[in-house]
Amino acid sequence: MKKHTNDNAANVFLRARRSAGFTLIELLVVLVILTLLAGLVGPKVLDQLGGAKSKTARVQIAEIEQSLDLFKLDVGRYPNDAEGLRALTDRPATAPGWNGPYLKKGLPADPWGATYLYKNPGRNNAPDIFSLGADGKPGGEGDNADIYN
Repeated sequence: MKKHTNDNAANVFLRARRSAGFTLIELLVVLVILTLLAGLVGPKVLDQLGGAKSKTARVQIAEIEQSLDLFKLDVGRYPNDAEGLRALTDRPATAPGWNGPYLKKGLPADPWGATYLYKNPGRNNAPDIFSLGADGKPGGEGDNADIYN
């Protein structure tokens, strides 16, 4: 009787050992499925990343625009082209009443690492604050599009 119990235990041990791992075919199938998922999901994630940079630029431009309005309230005018956006952080010599700095963290760079551009008067006779997008060139589409206030 005792010998029979030992034979059963050995058989169970061998069966468990054979089914403990994955076969090469099973691993390859999983790899193929993961590759297909990455191929489908990857481009969508990258598109969202680009869109996030554009949204970040719009938020930063809106913050700079509010700072320009505060500058105008204190000084009575918007900075000219020569003073540029630097007038929000450094007192211009020709700005009596300047009560800055108007940007607490300094002048931010756009999400692509370039400086924001400023033109006064701009397209609608108001100051323009803009980024040239990912390519750093005027015009463009998608991530390369210019972003204005």
